[in-house]
Amino acid sequence: MEHLLETDGSILLWIQENLRTDFMTAIMKAVTRLGDKGIFWITVAVLFLLFKSTRKTGLALSIGLVINALIVNVWLKNMVGRIRPYEVVEGLKCLIPEPSDASFPSGHASHAFVAVAVIWIMMSEKYGIIALIISAIIAWSRLYLGVHYPSDVLAGILIGIIAGVTGVIIVRAVEKRMGGNKTVMSKQIDDN
Repeated sequence: MEHLLETDGSILLWIQENLRTDFMTAIMKAVTRLGDKGIFWITVAVLFLLFKSTRKTGLALSIGLVINALIVNVWLKNMVGRIRPYEVVEGLKCLIPEPSDASFPSGHASHAFVAVAVIWIMMSEKYGIIALIISAIIAWSRLYLGVHYPSDVLAGILIGIIAGVTGVIIVRAVEKRMGGNKTVMSKQIDDN
């Protein structure tokens, strides 16, 4: 565990020393705001729910985001209680207002990768790639700004993918149970 902490800290210091610029910092601050409290992804889910062609995707995304929030924000952050890296890694500077919650796992990364999993599975690879690019940049911003360890972000990505896949499985299972491809659920969702 000590080796992991040292490696995590070394990566963040390397990023700080070699990649930070005023221009990139401005971009990363804006990008990281997209992930604040999952609002961007909640908005995407709501937009998907509004249109018949993406309604099931919106439902799976909504379910995945709820599952993810329960795992990450309610359970793991409180259970693990990992201190943010800028409080521990000597010389590391946090570039945004200091978050008040625990570091592990990254909520920004996990919420973003719920969307990657759901969109990739339920829509098309093209939209999945767009979600992946946006999500990867959001996850990277957390390292760049010094608010998460790399292991926080990697754990967030993994948990987000699992939550997203679970959302898809739930929607498909309910749809199948209610009668196949043109299900009662689809009709009820489409009628609303």
